[in-house]
Amino acid sequence: MRITATVTDVLRNFSDYVNRVAYRGERFVLTRGGKDVAELSPIAPAGSRLADLPAVLRSLPRLDAEESERFAADLSDIREHANVESPGDPWES
Repeated sequence: MRITATVTDVLRNFSDYVNRVAYRGERFVLTRGGKDVAELSPIAPAGSRLADLPAVLRSLPRLDAEESERFAADLSDIREHANVESPGDPWES
């Protein structure tokens, strides 16, 4: 879930936002002038367990449809210009 907050509101209520991040694990996208400029989020603990991976993946920002299309186009462009073939079946002999 994406929670947005203005930079001004975060500055006025800084300790509240820090406590929400530290104790509730909330993440905030900070906006200025209606544009996203930063993210306030918990830091990852040193060393993680494999069992924590699903939660970590869920916490990552999600791409919207337009960003997904641009990302796919970038990957295609890289593959085309790098002359890298798609990996085959590693189990094929």
